[in-house]
Amino acid sequence: MKFPYGIADFYKIITAGYFYADRTNHIPVIEDAGEQLLFLRPRRFGKSLLLSMLENYYDLAKTDEFDRLFGHLAIGPEPTLKHNQYFVLKWDFSAVDPSGDAEQIRNALHGHINDVWP
Repeated sequence: MKFPYGIADFYKIITAGYFYADRTNHIPVIEDAGEQLLFLRPRRFGKSLLLSMLENYYDLAKTDEFDRLFGHLAIGPEPTLKHNQYFVLKWDFSAVDPSGDAEQIRNALHGHINDVWP
């Protein structure tokens, strides 16, 4: 069994056969919690992996791969009605340099969004 140290990409973890501690049983709880959620956890505590899992779960573009990604997990046999129902945009704001004044940060953010936009 391979352990995904430092890997926060759910798709890669599942398709490459890494160990995954299944937390998909919490998806219905997250859906019932409200529309604005804030995940406060220390560094290296799985926030990015959780968001990556949710990205793959809700992304309309991953509909054809739902069984491959989630079929063997807790949510697989009884997915919620919202699975694969949304267009998902993923932006990694860690690539934006937060130093400088507001205008420099705004320009860095604008440049990053334009670089990753298809």
